[in-house]
Amino acid sequence: MTVVTRFAPSPTGHLHIGGARTALFSWLHARRMGGRFILRIEDTDRERSTDEYVQAILEGMAWLGLEHDAGPYYQTRRFDRYGEVIARMLAAGSAYHCYCSRERLDALRAEQMAAKEKPRYDGLCRDRRDPPPEGVSPVVRFRNPVDGQVVFEDLVRGSIAFENAELDDLIIARSDGTPTYNFTVVVDDADMGVTHVIRGDDHINNTPRQMNLLRSLGVTPPAYAHVPMILGADGQRLSKRHGAVSVLQYRDEGFLPEALLNYLVRLGWSHGDQEVFSRTEMIALFDLGAVHRAPSTFNPDKLLWLNQHHLKTADPAYVAGHLRPHLAQLGVDPDAGPDLAGVVCALRERSKTLVEMAEGARFFFADPVAYDEKAVVKHLGEEGRGALRAAQAALTELTEWTTEAIHAVIESVAAAGGWKMGQIAQPLRVAVSGTSVSPPIDQTLQLLGRDASLGRIEAALRHSRT
Repeated sequence: MTVVTRFAPSPTGHLHIGGARTALFSWLHARRMGGRFILRIEDTDRERSTDEYVQAILEGMAWLGLEHDAGPYYQTRRFDRYGEVIARMLAAGSAYHCYCSRERLDALRAEQMAAKEKPRYDGLCRDRRDPPPEGVSPVVRFRNPVDGQVVFEDLVRGSIAFENAELDDLIIARSDGTPTYNFTVVVDDADMGVTHVIRGDDHINNTPRQMNLLRSLGVTPPAYAHVPMILGADGQRLSKRHGAVSVLQYRDEGFLPEALLNYLVRLGWSHGDQEVFSRTEMIALFDLGAVHRAPSTFNPDKLLWLNQHHLKTADPAYVAGHLRPHLAQLGVDPDAGPDLAGVVCALRERSKTLVEMAEGARFFFADPVAYDEKAVVKHLGEEGRGALRAAQAALTELTEWTTEAIHAVIESVAAAGGWKMGQIAQPLRVAVSGTSVSPPIDQTLQLLGRDASLGRIEAALRHSRT
């Protein structure tokens, strides 16, 4: 059997942390089992679904690298198929028309609530024999079994059972003919050969209804895995106030997709004490049986730590590709300066996000340099200018512009003038970057190149005399 999983978001909002984790777990299970991963857009909520949200979901999935093997499928393009199935169910007697008015159903619900009973449809139209009322567009209900249980072995939570007597006859088509969520999900899962449904535990109550629907269609239900919710630090369900922003906002705030995936996979799953995972390791090690039953807690500080780790350890050329749009956001042309992978190497030890890295990299591409006047006063006074002129003279004679050669020159200038290394490095740093903070000065000068470095030193000497 080929394993088939699916991620089926509703485009009524952006792709958030909870949905991204569900997508990741579904993707990882399919990849580990050599199966297929389907992307399905459940857009039947016409009032709330928008093309903007559809595109945001697709863009978020692409940024995360959770590529799908089939789809994206859109439920609004499958209405003819849903109509066929409903007609077949009506003919077979597994579904029926219900003419009950909204007023009757509201009154029934109020009566049941007053009697402290579980609100449910009473089946008035289930075996109705009298002629239907004129001028009423009926809904279509599923004829749910009235006896027995629905029992399934949840791959995360273990054995779960529901009494059929507690499940009322679900509406599967509205009075305007449009299908409802639980029905479209069932038809799609059946048609697409889904073998494993991995989703949030807020869907547990939908599962017995969907399983009964599938069996009425002669389809064996898939295996289900309901993952626990994600909580904020206060123990409440994760929301925007806890930092649960959209996936694309994490991108815009300078996170690498690998860092976010690494963080998400550890929200409710573990492999020993390991905290850092590559994408390859996640695929090789992920096991639904190791998903925790208890809710997990979102920790933005840990996510930031993981991002810094991945910035430091990922291929610099890869990080450079993700850095480009952040530089462009600052009005910087990433091609009008030193090798971007080299800039990444220079800045990654001190950068927690790509936004920080872009800010730190700005001076490499800025000409003329914007000076921090406090740094100029502190490091380019009379003594600082003297040290800077000595360094300028020695660097001008340098023919081999490498980090090692530059470092040796700075050491020799310091020794000859009786200066400490910092007394040479800081004036140089202010001269070429405009501030007193930069990567190691030998690395900085090497990246800038000989002409740019000497030109900036000369400009700083002129500026400090004014």
